[in-house]
Amino acid sequence: MTTPRIILASQSPRRRELLTLVGIPHVVRPADIDEQVWPGEQPVPHCERLARGKAAVLAAADPEAVVIAADTIVVLDGDILGKPRDVADAEAMLARLAGRTHTVFTAMAVARGPHVVSAVEEVAVTFRALSAEEIRGYVATGEPMDKAGAYGIQGFGATIVERIEGDFFSVMGLGLRRVVALLAAQGVQYEFSGRLTAAAPGPVAPSH
Repeated sequence: MTTPRIILASQSPRRRELLTLVGIPHVVRPADIDEQVWPGEQPVPHCERLARGKAAVLAAADPEAVVIAADTIVVLDGDILGKPRDVADAEAMLARLAGRTHTVFTAMAVARGPHVVSAVEEVAVTFRALSAEEIRGYVATGEPMDKAGAYGIQGFGATIVERIEGDFFSVMGLGLRRVVALLAAQGVQYEFSGRLTAAAPGPVAPSH
């Protein structure tokens, strides 16, 4: 058994905080891939493709490491709401989400050498009604500007979320329960001390 090196393929401070929360030591190395939606691509295949792509790119560059990657999208009326382009776009997104239920999909992937396993968590999130003044005030905090759907559930945005149905940590960007399961599928065992042990790598079938 060995202690694996963990790479987090994301520059998201929230994902780093979540791994640190459960004691998983890691280094941050963002993956540079094209994140455009392919013509006709549906939300779930899109976010899973991106998570797997990020993991695979870094694993190819460092095959001795174990790479954790993720991608989170917000979907309303079949539309993928990405990070807002500007203040006006953030306000428009929040106006659409106000008083309604949307879906957050977070795809997670773990790569070890050429083998990649992945899964997608689906969470229903309901916003309370919001006035135009409240929307402007929230956007003015700056919090929405780097987040899919223009909100962060772990910050000021917690005050506008009425209900969630599913994994809270997936809405933040990294479902910890799912990550531990994907690590196990790659032969990497997590202990509550945060210690990780890895068996010799072998062929692993992709997980969905």
